[in-house]
Amino acid sequence: MRKLKEVLRLRYELKLSYQQIGRSCAITVSTVHKYLKRAEQAGVTWPLPDDWDEARLDAALFPEPAAPSTPPESARTLPDFAAIHQELQSSKHVTLQLLWDEYKQANPDGYRYSRFCFLYQRWRSKLDVVLRQEHKAGEKMFVDWAGATIPVYDRHSGQAWQASLFVAALGASSYTWAEATRDMQMECWLNAHVHAFEYFHGIPALAVPDNCKTGVTKAHYYDPDLNPTYYNFAVHCGFGIVPARPRKARDKAKVENAVQVAQRWIVAALRHRKFFSLGELNLAIGELLAKLNHRPFRKKDGTRASAWAAVDKPALKPLPNEPFDLSHWSRARVNIDYHVAFDGSFYSVPYNLVHEMVEIRSTPAIVEILHKGSRVASHMRSRERGKPVTQDEHRPKSHREHLAWPPSRMLEWAASIGPQTASLFERIMADKPHPEMGYRGCLGIIRLAKKYSPQRVEAACERALRTGACRYKSVESILKNSLDQHPVSTPPSATTPAHDNIRGAGYFE
Repeated sequence: MRKLKEVLRLRYELKLSYQQIGRSCAITVSTVHKYLKRAEQAGVTWPLPDDWDEARLDAALFPEPAAPSTPPESARTLPDFAAIHQELQSSKHVTLQLLWDEYKQANPDGYRYSRFCFLYQRWRSKLDVVLRQEHKAGEKMFVDWAGATIPVYDRHSGQAWQASLFVAALGASSYTWAEATRDMQMECWLNAHVHAFEYFHGIPALAVPDNCKTGVTKAHYYDPDLNPTYYNFAVHCGFGIVPARPRKARDKAKVENAVQVAQRWIVAALRHRKFFSLGELNLAIGELLAKLNHRPFRKKDGTRASAWAAVDKPALKPLPNEPFDLSHWSRARVNIDYHVAFDGSFYSVPYNLVHEMVEIRSTPAIVEILHKGSRVASHMRSRERGKPVTQDEHRPKSHREHLAWPPSRMLEWAASIGPQTASLFERIMADKPHPEMGYRGCLGIIRLAKKYSPQRVEAACERALRTGACRYKSVESILKNSLDQHPVSTPPSATTPAHDNIRGAGYFE
């Protein structure tokens, strides 16, 4: 702001020299001279009228220059910058060069490429307006996984696996929690939340996660689907979940900054150290985390720890009295064999739910299956991959009856027809690697007794046993061709005729 009033007062009221006025107002002598000369040219004297303020005095001494003559380019057609911006956003292959070529074809007298780009960038700069977020005490906790990982080595093999870094930050104080985890799965995700709450000595009103699968099942700009396990955890602890919008990192700028700080002051600081366990790594992270939270702010007084103690800590909710029952939730569709696949195993549900979508709640010991909110099955969790876990009452009646058929039951049915049929059944099941493989053939023979008669089937089985054709198709063929009604001819015994050229067995003794 120009110090016009003060310059005029010191000159005309106190009669100070230019040098004295310059030192008093902290401006150069040439500036004092310019102000007084412009006041003389404008006819402004001291004292000023009562209704003159700094703005009016500035306008009198420094009037706006006359508008220059309109340049020829102002008559050119201005590009539709909104449409250009939409085209650039809609496809990654569209460029400003291409859009300028199309604009130039439609407007031969239009702007050149450099001016076209300048005008577009000036228009676009007005769109990128950032809302400064105001964080209330104890309201939000921002959580995310850091991009950097930390290697943990096996003591015996020397091989390393990468530990993930979980970071949480409170909105009002920027008080930060960081923890190395085994992976980014649900168990580690929830345990890291619990440890963050314990470190903060309370629970915030809201948590703002990214759109990771442990937080959001299906990302959406307006209506995201929260992960059921994470949602139940939030209900148990008493906080809400507001996921950041997809591809809107500024929604969680607080944790983005915390992640950057953690990677610089923790991950980078540990780059020369070698860790052999997760506990050892987290112990080192805790030491650096304490230093980070007590590091003074650069642009304001205090530290993260002091801001947390004064602002966030009194506003946080108390921790829950009971720990959360860690359960995993997932969804699956029931297969035609009335089983659902989960974690490499198969669990049965009532057969009338085939093709239905069900929810699976799993704990380290139990797998529960729910349909429309009602539990329909509960199983002990299997650790053998590919093994089906089936409850007999989930099967249809026909399947239970089929599985209840031992070989003795088949032989009882065959004996009701006749002893030859029972012998044939024994032969059929004995010829298979497993008796159950012969069940279908035996059932087919029993059904033949309904089509023909038990007497004919008994005769056909006797003929099949004598001829060695011990198969369902052979018995069916015998009955179809009525061979069971004809006696089985005994082949004549083969005898060797006497002849001088036949030496006999005695010759070789």
